[in-house]
Amino acid sequence: MPSLLQQAWPQMLDVVFPRLCVSCGRVVEEGALRHLCPECTARLQRVAAPHCTTCGHPFYGEMAGNRSCEHCETLVPEFREGRTAILCRGPGRALVHVLKYHHGWHVLEDIRRLMGQVPGYADFLRDAVLVPVPLHPRKLRERGFNQSRLLAQCAVQAAGGGTEMKELLVRVVDTPTQTRLDRATRRANLKNAFALAPGAVITRGQHYMLIDDVF
Repeated sequence: MPSLLQQAWPQMLDVVFPRLCVSCGRVVEEGALRHLCPECTARLQRVAAPHCTTCGHPFYGEMAGNRSCEHCETLVPEFREGRTAILCRGPGRALVHVLKYHHGWHVLEDIRRLMGQVPGYADFLRDAVLVPVPLHPRKLRERGFNQSRLLAQCAVQAAGGGTEMKELLVRVVDTPTQTRLDRATRRANLKNAFALAPGAVITRGQHYMLIDDVF
């Protein structure tokens, strides 16, 4: 069991270094999450059913059966189904950006908590092999970490059970950033950019899931 000092340590740090909301910048004195204030936490767009079976984007209101959203209805995906925990907007976007661009590893505890709270999300991950989308070695050296790997570790902890993470892919082409590219250019940019990692084994019948920071 954790010692009393270990249990009290986060509260002691909060006294010396007050937590600031990563979205609005106000002091976080209480709330369900440690790095979003209650107001910004309430603005998080958690994804529950009904939602798109391709990207996980939510539908609002009553829906009859499963279907694709307007962004995915013309796609023919190679994967069975995609799932999203929160929309990358407002406070959700702030969590991702603090992690990705500002080495904000402290927000991982909130991300892990959200993965466990979003209805059906942990169940969807359970007993799967989670495969983080890899960074090119140059980019990994520059950034110092792969945010998709950190998110996959959060997902493993949120799902529990037989869920595990395996780094089965490598990035073999150092592609330009995708941030300002349209869909067609993104696809062309990523063609042949990934390969199986040396020694990687794919087991027939095993459930594999790609984990990325946005989708």
